[in-house]
Amino acid sequence: MVNVQCSMRETFQRAKEAAKALLLLSDEARNNIICRVADRAEAHMDELLAANAIDLQKLEKSNPLYDRLLLTPERIRSIAADLRNVASLPSPLGMISKERTLPNGLFLRRVSVPFGVIGIIFEARPNVCFDVFSLCFKSGNACILKGSHSADESNRAIVRLIKEVLKDNAQTSRPPLTPPLGGELIPAESMPHEVLPLKGELEGVFLLPPTQEATAELLTAVGLVDLVIPRGGRRLIDFVRDNARVPVIETGAGVVHAYFDKDADLEKGRRIIANAKMRRVSVCNALDCLLVHRDRVQDIPVLLEPLQGKVDIITDEASMGTEWMDYKLSLKVVDSLDDALSHIARYGSGHSECIITESEPTARRFQKMVDAACVYWNAPTSFTDGAQFGMGAEIGISTQKLGPRGPMALEEMTTYKWLIDGNGQVRE
Repeated sequence: MVNVQCSMRETFQRAKEAAKALLLLSDEARNNIICRVADRAEAHMDELLAANAIDLQKLEKSNPLYDRLLLTPERIRSIAADLRNVASLPSPLGMISKERTLPNGLFLRRVSVPFGVIGIIFEARPNVCFDVFSLCFKSGNACILKGSHSADESNRAIVRLIKEVLKDNAQTSRPPLTPPLGGELIPAESMPHEVLPLKGELEGVFLLPPTQEATAELLTAVGLVDLVIPRGGRRLIDFVRDNARVPVIETGAGVVHAYFDKDADLEKGRRIIANAKMRRVSVCNALDCLLVHRDRVQDIPVLLEPLQGKVDIITDEASMGTEWMDYKLSLKVVDSLDDALSHIARYGSGHSECIITESEPTARRFQKMVDAACVYWNAPTSFTDGAQFGMGAEIGISTQKLGPRGPMALEEMTTYKWLIDGNGQVRE
């Protein structure tokens, strides 16, 4: 155990030093490296798929988590596109949110800066490695990844690929590509010297062993890790929150509802419910419970027709409040909007909720009264996603109220500090 602790400590120390080195990189340099990672992911697709295949052997295909774990050529190309999209976005660093000159002449401004070292604890979703790296690296943070046993081969292959790009950053120029979203790609050889690492190998991502000991060390790395974000189910999030000695932002767990109102359009409802439930059943924005107004009970068979033979409908009261992550859906008939609001207040997790109605007053009341990070009117909760919100990618969906809420992307990966310029003033 002593050796494990020493090894973890050394990793955290390296991450702390890496975070300092990242401050010396320009945004152009960061963008270029992220685009190189995208290039290499596509060029080395076979290696990633081979590693992923080893992990997939640990799960039955019938397990809904199999889809979370699965990498395909199409998904890797999509990941590469998301990486390039992140690179094309404006830098979140150096943004001035407040500035003023005091009567004594002091000039104050509040400027966005990186957190420093961010630890991410996640379950069987290897794409998280790419998402976290791109967002943390773009925002000037070093990231420490702690994945699960079930995705370890995939995670190691991805992190190895990223480290290879970081290692040869100063030596290899990037081949020309079509700039993402109109952005300009800067070849490495044209970058000024001062934006490259001053000495040694550039580091920005670290992968911990998939063990409970590694989790415990990460959660107690006071002074070395600035923030930990769990991305997974309720058990993981509760464990991290209850055991961490470093700051935590809660993300992930989603008990998601859709309320079909008495004034709802039936065809809209069919499409919204089908998409929210079946697009990807294993993700946190998937629909878990459908509430139907009593005046529309006769429409339930038509409403659920797209789900027939694919999704089990469960009306047992004991099922309420369950995050299924499976082809299952709770169903309940409610007497009114207030009844639906009370149900969501009791069973919701603060993630995403939806109302289907043609009545704007009803929709606005629902959006005002529901306490969740994302509240939809006539649109499926499947849109709760950083990329869908135009953020490039996401670290996760924050369900807490203190700090970031909803999709956490570049801006949410920064804190701020005050810069004060004076001219010899002293305080009386």
